[in-house]
Amino acid sequence: MEVKMNREDLMAQIQSEETVWDLIVIGGGASGIGAALESATRGYKTLLLEQFDYTVGTSSRSTKLVHGGVRYLAQGDVSLVLEALRERGLLLQNAPHLSRNQKFLIPSYSWWYKPFYTIGLTMYDLLAGKLSLGRSKPFSKEKTIKTLPTIKTKGLRGGIEYRDGQFDDARLGLNLVQTTIEHGGVPINYMKVTDLIKENGKTKGVVAVDHETGKEYRLKGKAVLNATGVFVDDILTKDKAEHENLVMASQGIHLVLDQEFLQSDTAIMIPSTSDGRVLFAVPWHNRVIVGTTDIPNPTSLIEPIATEDEIDFILETAARYLAKEPTRADVKSVFAGLRPLAAPKKDGKTKEISRSHKIITSESGLVTIIGGKWTTYREMGEEVVDKLAEVGGIPKKECVTQHLKIHGYKEGVDFNNPLYFYGSDVDLINDIIKEDPTAKEFVSEELKIIKAQVILAIRNELAYHVIDVLARRTRALFLDSKESIRIAPLVAKIMAKEMGKDKAWEQSQVEVFNEIAKGYIMK
Repeated sequence: MEVKMNREDLMAQIQSEETVWDLIVIGGGASGIGAALESATRGYKTLLLEQFDYTVGTSSRSTKLVHGGVRYLAQGDVSLVLEALRERGLLLQNAPHLSRNQKFLIPSYSWWYKPFYTIGLTMYDLLAGKLSLGRSKPFSKEKTIKTLPTIKTKGLRGGIEYRDGQFDDARLGLNLVQTTIEHGGVPINYMKVTDLIKENGKTKGVVAVDHETGKEYRLKGKAVLNATGVFVDDILTKDKAEHENLVMASQGIHLVLDQEFLQSDTAIMIPSTSDGRVLFAVPWHNRVIVGTTDIPNPTSLIEPIATEDEIDFILETAARYLAKEPTRADVKSVFAGLRPLAAPKKDGKTKEISRSHKIITSESGLVTIIGGKWTTYREMGEEVVDKLAEVGGIPKKECVTQHLKIHGYKEGVDFNNPLYFYGSDVDLINDIIKEDPTAKEFVSEELKIIKAQVILAIRNELAYHVIDVLARRTRALFLDSKESIRIAPLVAKIMAKEMGKDKAWEQSQVEVFNEIAKGYIMK
């Protein structure tokens, strides 16, 4: 069943201040969207409010992996790995148009690497049980070079192949939002929560302002979830002026290179870099993503900027393993994100802080979720909605998301097709082209983006700004920052025509986009 998805229809559902929602979610990242979907599919009256666009922050800036966490297994966190491996398998089943079985190779330059990691990764496979993606196996030097033709051969002894998942984070977030709408939920972007509504000391709703009109809304709810990532402490301050900070932000950056640096559909995993981190080089949308870093960042920003040290670290580490050593001139885009890790009780390095999520309920009944990762978004949603139902006195209902097909579900997509990530929604793109054959023209031939994608973003993907289209509905900004700046005026023109906006709007949109895009260009 096709459900019309536009912001006007969603906004119409919050006009009455007498409406009492079962659940109000603050935050449109992985944990917030996951909770909203879980709530809506149980039949609860669900509202989600995001101050910017869906997945605008951390949740669009991942390494694009759906993984159990080889690193967590090495740290002995078996329960977290078991949970993540189960959820990895379910996501690949529920969204086959966005996620896939990805091969990884760990290059071995030491005699002990192959036996050590072969044993460890075999345990990883066994923990996945029926949801395993394939057995890990050692490779000879010759087979490693054949699989990864750009790997440095000096001192190479072979490699170890294993399987994990790979996906498109922002597109998954959007498809989950669309699935939430299809189940009666109301997820609205560009709605900033400015305060909490209290009755007798209990949280009973929120005050929110529409970014588009400036209008203020008082919205009542039986239960409220704070799922704002690195901003959770800001919402907690509205609940109680003095409180213990729950989040320590960790910054991670990624560099995007041309596919020539990998020349393979197999990703590289470096399990232990010079400072004990894990580094990946992963094929994605005909590019290679290399990352990530893991450094403390005391500031909470939507658009954090990569530091020179982080950039140098990734380039230097990549150069140790790639025959063609990447330079700054080779970087198509650089993006940074902040992970909302649970703040430790004592000082510790961010890479040593647990990635498992935590759910906290304040005296007022405000529920907050922190930590976690995309792979476990569904399980986090299930657990936190159980808690919210308990806190809000909402009748308990069973979870139905384990095998729920996500919007766009389509089996057997061709991952070499530039439009693969639309899944079944490619039919909507074809409909737009039938209506107007010029919609098949390229906006960017380099990135294989056509005009119909921009039109669809407006009509059915809740995009309202040029940055929405170029950063998250398509991934242009992440794939090639300079090319995205070049095409921004044409995207603004197409959007203005579709939305009935004037030239001043076009110009303003391009200026705002260009200012943000500067942070993605390698200096």
